[in-house]
Amino acid sequence: MKKNIKVIISGGGTGGHIFPAISIADAVKEKMPDAEILFVGAEGRMEMEKVPAAGYKIIGIPISGLSRTNIFKNFKVIAQLFKSLKLARKIIKEFKPDVAVGVGGYASGPTLWSASGKNIPIVIQEQNSYAGVTNKLLSKKADAICVAYEGMERFFPVENIILTGNPVRKDLTMSVSREEAIEYFGLDKNKKTILAIGGSLGARTINESIIDSLKEIPEGIQIIWQSGKFYDKSASEAITKAGDVAVKQSAFITRMDYAYAAADLVISRAGASSISELCLLGKASILVPSPNVAEDHQTKNAMALSTKDAAILVPDAEANVSLMHQAFSIVKDERRVKNLSENIKLLAQKESASRIADIVIEIAKKRGNE
Repeated sequence: MKKNIKVIISGGGTGGHIFPAISIADAVKEKMPDAEILFVGAEGRMEMEKVPAAGYKIIGIPISGLSRTNIFKNFKVIAQLFKSLKLARKIIKEFKPDVAVGVGGYASGPTLWSASGKNIPIVIQEQNSYAGVTNKLLSKKADAICVAYEGMERFFPVENIILTGNPVRKDLTMSVSREEAIEYFGLDKNKKTILAIGGSLGARTINESIIDSLKEIPEGIQIIWQSGKFYDKSASEAITKAGDVAVKQSAFITRMDYAYAAADLVISRAGASSISELCLLGKASILVPSPNVAEDHQTKNAMALSTKDAAILVPDAEANVSLMHQAFSIVKDERRVKNLSENIKLLAQKESASRIADIVIEIAKKRGNE
């Protein structure tokens, strides 16, 4: 067998796909330093910046999603799909991978489909509790399907499903004390802390709910608020207008390990990666699923926790009325916070990136021995 293995990792579009992909790559390299890893992403998407920053080579293909509002745009999307398939076949032919890994996102479809056509084994990493269309189509060709939730046999062949959980950013698992974190943000150690995460771009409903409640923040409560870059100006202006409020706001939080360590309660969207982080860290949470995602999968993600009393689910349509009122009430209820924290921690899957890397390496070695 050849000494090194070659791995293609494809997908992206959002941090929820990219950070797990990089975590898998890091775990493979940790176990096999000589492994060659190539990423395939969608041109113009976040992965084209984040992957090289993590030290990996990436090739972009001109793939994008179907438009739900403008049917005429889909003619261009279909043309891009055929071009992407052609480029993906070229990449596979030239790189000659031993295994192809798809983490979700536009680019994973053409890449894994092309790899399968060349009899290269494929591994799917499905992050959500409700499988996407692309992964459902590819699952019939997959050698392994790594999932984060139980009950995924309703989407995939049961014999290929492996419960691994979703990889999370390595820096989040580093030990940071609440005292260090509170000091880092310049907060009051005697106050209860709510962390509100609007995503890197921003979640409109979460941001508007906070803006509307700035003057209603009870005594003894403070907020760390990641508003996202699109809402940075309006959030900053609202805080200035509200006067002396206990809020630390920024467009993006670079030290999420400190933010989580400081938080008694987290408000977040219900993306797969966010939920995996909350489970692993055991954070009491209120989840506000985004309504702007395929097949409403964030609501299904949140329900997988809320039915086990591991998180509070607030529908996006109700958030403006009830989100912050619930947050202020829950964060002061130490017993409720403790129960939510203990229950969500039970759902954590540890060492996910390492376990997925073991599967990828085993499949690649098996092909090398053929």
